[in-house]
Amino acid sequence: MRPLVATKVSETEAHRVIKVWRRLWQYAATFGYCDAVLDPSFAFANTAPAPRQDVWIEGEAVRIAKQAWRSGYYGLTALLAVAWDSQLSPVDVRTLKASQRRSDSSGTWFETGRTKTGRKALATLSRRATRVLDAYLAKMGAEPVGTAPVFRNRSGAPYLKDTLGDDFRAVRTLVFGLKEKRQLQDFRRSGTVEALAGKVAPTDLSSKMANSISQSTRLQKTYGPVQLAQVREADAARRRGRRRLRGQSGGSEERKPAESIMSAGKEVS
Repeated sequence: MRPLVATKVSETEAHRVIKVWRRLWQYAATFGYCDAVLDPSFAFANTAPAPRQDVWIEGEAVRIAKQAWRSGYYGLTALLAVAWDSQLSPVDVRTLKASQRRSDSSGTWFETGRTKTGRKALATLSRRATRVLDAYLAKMGAEPVGTAPVFRNRSGAPYLKDTLGDDFRAVRTLVFGLKEKRQLQDFRRSGTVEALAGKVAPTDLSSKMANSISQSTRLQKTYGPVQLAQVREADAARRRGRRRLRGQSGGSEERKPAESIMSAGKEVS
């Protein structure tokens, strides 16, 4: 069972399945349904996979986005812009709805909730990412409204997990070749690296990522809900960190300063 889950889903989920199985076996044993020491899953090790460490730098993300636009993946381009700025997970980005878009004098954001935790998330966008999003919507002709998914693939269908992964890999290969294995989900971690380099406050980063990275207690979650001002403080920290990381990049071609993920916004607007 474990190898099947590891192959079909991921090593992380395979580890989680066995972990839950072992817990359930022990619960069942307390009611006399089985023998606690005869759990068959202990016949093999259930080693937790090493956490992912891969990150993208801004210039690399810009190159992928520009290539996506040039190759006709307009929905993917806009999704990449939103994913980079918002630090949402791929599933949370691809399921954004038109009705969740908000704006004020300081910018645009999507008001949504994390699929994994259900926690409120404010997906803030830079002005350039907003231009890319608007350029993509103009390409669509009929702008999605209400609960219609915003991001669609080249067939016009809403992005699903597999189609998003396939399109991202296709464009990634065009830019970086077949040996590149970094994933779209690594955008989220990359934003955290920028924010930490910019000396972000833990509570602001927690609000930005809509999780408990600051080790918030239940009371802090209850009485300190996600605030737009805190999310924008995290955005500002990312910009500070981005400048510092550029100075450490050594000046390679893909790491030349790109004003934001969507200096591509200049191409498409």
